[in-house]
Amino acid sequence: MPGMDMSGKGNMSGMSDMSNMGPSMAAMAGHMYITALRPKQPGDEEKAKAVVATVKASMERYRDYRKALADGYSIANPKLEQPQYHFNNEANAREADDHFDPSKPTSLLYRRTQYQQYKLEGVMFTARPNATEEELNQRIPLSVARWHVHTNFCAAPADRVKDYLGAHPKFGMFGSIHSKEVCEAERGTFHPTMFTWMIHVFPYERDFKDVFSMNDDVAHVE
Repeated sequence: MPGMDMSGKGNMSGMSDMSNMGPSMAAMAGHMYITALRPKQPGDEEKAKAVVATVKASMERYRDYRKALADGYSIANPKLEQPQYHFNNEANAREADDHFDPSKPTSLLYRRTQYQQYKLEGVMFTARPNATEEELNQRIPLSVARWHVHTNFCAAPADRVKDYLGAHPKFGMFGSIHSKEVCEAERGTFHPTMFTWMIHVFPYERDFKDVFSMNDDVAHVE
């Protein structure tokens, strides 16, 4: 991927100033590349706020999750109890590979709360895995928000898939293996990147600095 060092661990540079990253994301430190914050340019914040305004207006319909299902979103792992549920739209994901439309997120993010299982809190946008950081900057300025992509994934061989759930896994997104050489020595299948570029947007946050938070462990809606 352009501009990325795929030779070892994921690039987590700037972690010291990423106090908004939750433990779930931090646990994947060796398997994630995060864009660096760029110097702010004139108009960057205004552009980002315009995106957020569009997101907030377009997602209002989906406070009722049944409308999301009717519009082509499907629940990822619905039988698995999760603090945050992704409702994914394949058509929007395909369009996002080459075109950014802030009114068409790839995923709607719902929260499990004490009184409501599907409470809308945000959206996720994606871009194709080989998109350049300049392309990402054109979508949402990198001086305001940070995109991420999952990297250095070692898939376990069929007879060792239980390792994913172990206390100290070798394989997977939380595994200790970060390189192709070690992965293949363990009979795994190495993937330099997994999935797509991703970014979460939580437009209901009162403080703008929390709108692009990378902490999925906390609620972003009251």
